[in-house]
Amino acid sequence: MQTDGNDSNYIVFQNVEVRYNELVTALRGINLKIRRGDFVFFVGSTGTGKSTLLNLLSREVIETSGHVFFRGLDLAKVGFAGIPKLRREMGIVPQDFGLLPRKRVWENVAYAMRAIGASRKEARRKVSQILEVVNIGHRADAFPHELSGGEQQRVAIGRALINHPELLVADEPTGNLDPKHSMEIMELLLQLNARGTTVLVASHDMVTVQKVGRRIITMNAGRIESDTHPEDQLTLVDQLQAAPSEPAPRPAAPKPAPVLEEPKVLTLTGDRDV
Repeated sequence: MQTDGNDSNYIVFQNVEVRYNELVTALRGINLKIRRGDFVFFVGSTGTGKSTLLNLLSREVIETSGHVFFRGLDLAKVGFAGIPKLRREMGIVPQDFGLLPRKRVWENVAYAMRAIGASRKEARRKVSQILEVVNIGHRADAFPHELSGGEQQRVAIGRALINHPELLVADEPTGNLDPKHSMEIMELLLQLNARGTTVLVASHDMVTVQKVGRRIITMNAGRIESDTHPEDQLTLVDQLQAAPSEPAPRPAAPKPAPVLEEPKVLTLTGDRDV
């Protein structure tokens, strides 16, 4: 079997099953297509198979039967030696932040770039750009323990963007965050998606997922239980518009316009050998 890898068949799962032994089956009969540029949530309780399904793309998990295609390539044909190259074509955000505790924010990103072969000069040149994309440039010299959970997650996402991937895979990116920071991370992922990045997110945070209003695939016992598209959902905006209107509060007096400061130049400190 094969797919043509066009925009409609960007990622394809065909009759995929993952069995760990005779008693444990993680995925059963998965048939799924994801278009290029989609934003897709995989939801379900712990152990339903959502993380396993995403790990098939990075080859952390290998299907027992069936086929997984990425841009028309049957991933079963990717040998062990080809997995690092495949992963460099994706941005992978793990469940834990995985930051180096004794390295500053910018050093964490720079070391990830050096690990894939970037020169010191190239890493130092690009790291500021990446940190600004994920809105964490103002904390470039901070150590991980000095950051909030949301800020650490931004750094983790920044590391995943070092190769400007067209596919971003995030496993429970808001699992350790409060509702405010969860929405900030989702807004960041939406911004990346608006730039053309295909975004796949495993999550059990249904409140946040429903607010975002994107495609939702619900997993249960290793199977796809439902596949809901945005047009089938009542988003938070829809709910607010449908609610009975109340008299508008009396407007407050306008506040004076803030004085804008000159933008600060981002100065990177720390280990100069990166």
